Amino acid sequence: MKGISFNVDQGKIVALIGANGAGKSTTLRSICGLKKVREGEIIFKSENITGKSTNEIVKSGMTLVPEGRRIFPNLTVTENLMLGAFLRNDSDEIAKDLEWVNTLFPRLKERKDQKGGTLSGGEQQMLAIGRALMSRPDLLMLDEPSLGLAPVLVGEVFKVIRKVHQEGKTILLIEQNALGALKLADYAYVLETGRIVLEGKGEELLNNEQVKKSYLGG
Repeated sequence: MKGISFNVDQGKIVALIGANGAGKSTTLRSICGLKKVREGEIIFKSENITGKSTNEIVKSGMTLVPEGRRIFPNLTVTENLMLGAFLRNDSDEIAKDLEWVNTLFPRLKERKDQKGGTLSGGEQQMLAIGRALMSRPDLLMLDEPSLGLAPVLVGEVFKVIRKVHQEGKTILLIEQNALGALKLADYAYVLETGRIVLEGKGEELLNNEQVKKSYLGG
């Protein structure tokens, strides 16, 4: 990374797009404490969280849905969801949030006793998002949520993201699927080889000739 700087405003969907290897996942891993930051600062809710442990960062209200979903295949859907609340001790509120997640994703409720590994790719992505929501985050970060999914499931996952946003969540979305990401995003940044080379409203970047040529097949 080469000194990137960007903002995620409360209540917005912000997308970070770019080709494979541009540094998108590295950026997310640095923000949530999984990769050491050598210089610069990460400010969240007016607090400098640079150098804090991932547990501390999650407690502060930030959660990552990792690339590849990383659900626990031998645990049930409900057990996977409950792991998202492992840093919480407010059992009554956890129960309410579990019901909320099951309302958001009725398919998960239908499969609550199934092992995570028996779900389809799209269902596993919903489970990964639901698990993250169980930590009750102020900022939800999604790393390549459409990766490896069939086209019909990609559209379904983007609908899920929109639904979560409508429930009041701030979202930072990392995606190679530039078209889907820009259609969702209030604001977006284009990352190339560790640098931000372009930024603007999602709608503006959809109509940008450089973005069309490089990322939208225009």
